[in-house]
Amino acid sequence: MSSTAALRPGIALGRYPQREDLREGWLDRTAAGIVGFVRQRASGRSPGHAAFLARVNDEARALEGLTNPEIRERVPELRRRLYSEGLHEELVARAFAYVREAADRRLKMRPFDVQLLGGRVMLEGKIAEMETGEGKTLTATLPACAAALAGIPVHIVTVNDFLVMRDAAWMKPLYSFFGLSVGTITEGMTPDERRAAYACDITYCTNKQLVFDYLKDRLMLGQESRPLHLQIEGVYSAYPRTRRLLLRGLCFVIVDEADSVLIDEARTPLIISNVADATQAAQAYAEAVTLARQLSSGLDFAIRPREREIDLTGRGKRHAAELAEPYGGVWIGPRRREELIRRALTALYLFQRDKHYIVRAGKVQIVDEYTGRVMADRSWERGLHQMIEAKEGCEITGQQETLARISYQRFFRRYLRIAGMTGTAREVARELWAVYRLPVVTIPTNRPVRRRRIPDAVYATAETKWTATVESIRRLHAEGRPVLVGTRSVAASEHLSALLTAAGLRHQVLNARQDQEEAEIVASAGQRGCITVATNMAGRGTDIRLAPDVAEIGGLHVLATERHDARRIDRQLFGRGGRQGDAGSFQAIVSLEDEIVQGILGAHAARLGKRMQQKDGAVPGWLGRGLVSFAQRSAEQHHAGIRRDLLRVDDQLSDMLAFTGRPE
Repeated sequence: MSSTAALRPGIALGRYPQREDLREGWLDRTAAGIVGFVRQRASGRSPGHAAFLARVNDEARALEGLTNPEIRERVPELRRRLYSEGLHEELVARAFAYVREAADRRLKMRPFDVQLLGGRVMLEGKIAEMETGEGKTLTATLPACAAALAGIPVHIVTVNDFLVMRDAAWMKPLYSFFGLSVGTITEGMTPDERRAAYACDITYCTNKQLVFDYLKDRLMLGQESRPLHLQIEGVYSAYPRTRRLLLRGLCFVIVDEADSVLIDEARTPLIISNVADATQAAQAYAEAVTLARQLSSGLDFAIRPREREIDLTGRGKRHAAELAEPYGGVWIGPRRREELIRRALTALYLFQRDKHYIVRAGKVQIVDEYTGRVMADRSWERGLHQMIEAKEGCEITGQQETLARISYQRFFRRYLRIAGMTGTAREVARELWAVYRLPVVTIPTNRPVRRRRIPDAVYATAETKWTATVESIRRLHAEGRPVLVGTRSVAASEHLSALLTAAGLRHQVLNARQDQEEAEIVASAGQRGCITVATNMAGRGTDIRLAPDVAEIGGLHVLATERHDARRIDRQLFGRGGRQGDAGSFQAIVSLEDEIVQGILGAHAARLGKRMQQKDGAVPGWLGRGLVSFAQRSAEQHHAGIRRDLLRVDDQLSDMLAFTGRPE
């Protein structure tokens, strides 16, 4: 393993550790993608670590007869050697043995051999692909402790504040055993509280909070990041910038749910902004929505749902000019007028309430399409958010004025060492290597997987799909099996809830409206006969534990009512059942009128399905599954293209901002 010296912070010396931006042309990116594909095919499985595991087990046996104080007496010597000699195999094995023994004593959880493999893979700077329920939270403590004992600040990134607080509190007794401090970063903390949390040996945080804090540091430093100049400032200034920074640099990060953070969320840049005065603009937004409602689809404008764009036709431009004539002001110029109209049409026709956003307490709040969770502090840019507020009759907020921006791709590539863990990475292994130079290693399961797959059922229409879904739930409920039903949106979850209520089936709903009750709903989802309808919120970071008698009747059944834009999201949902060798099963019941099929294949697929449907409305398996699979793979390729374009644009913006003297 590489030297630890480069991974340690040097803020006191005026150094902010981070990697320089990786700048590549299209040829470099293409070559990296090919290399990533070949690497994954050649070495995607966990390599033999028999010698390493034997060494860890030998070290662990030597600790079994010692008391807790006796083990603690040995920690300072291990810490000294890790700090001075680095993360080489002998010391890492010893550190892992100490962590294994301490976890057994303090947490009553002893890491399995496969978790040791996952920890080693992450300490090497790779992605560990571990099946759902294999104990990734505990696995992360192995590389975190080893690195922290070597003097390397560790950031553990997870997807929401609930998991930040839960995981940190859960693992704190283990870290305390070694004298390691643990900090948490959540919404609403003051700068001093954040600074103290980042000063800890190990810091749990969300990707969003971490990136925004980094951007604040970049704004604080401005263009000045030269160590010598910062050291000189520390001599003459009573309160230099290095003392006001939040982070200690970007040294070592472990990303939980790595595919979600590094891939799915990479389509959206992170922006720090000021809120501009909305007084004058509010009227223009309201007028734009009013005008847009008077235009006709197909005649005045054409919708491109896949690109989420709208094009005005020649007739539409003339019609818009006629409608806007009485308003004057900003509506006089054709370019400004047409842009406002396009933005308003986008708000009206491409962004749907209870799918892309919800309205809560009179405010428009974005719903993350991958996690199903509300992102209350985010807003769409370039006036789109304000158009949606006007559409919903909410108070129009000020448009955001960008102060600093960065994409997740550029941010995480700046860490000196990056690692991650997830249950679903092999589908994007090529992209993870091409963008982040991160290999993916699949870790074997501790127990054989008993999760049973039932072939997809594809129906011609949404109506017959929902009828089949309710009937399937009724049948499983009669058997006493718990059922978790996955939906893509709040609206779909509530539609199914109404159908289940009409059928007399008691159930629970978990979506962005019930996010405060998430832990309680998930905790009971494995009880006998329980029916839980959920958006993607139930897909990550939650364990559904089965009641004692449930495994005997087949375990949890997971039912997907729509395919997502990425196969990985489906696998995350299906992975809620059959964890740690439990019995379980899963199936997708979908239709050719679902959004993903309509967005790629249009109405042609539904018409073909209706012509070939059977008596119950089902489409022959070979046809239905083929069409849905083609649509899903096309959507994956489309989103990968969006991420590549964002990274290219981000690099171009960085060049322009650097020329103007701005930090990002």
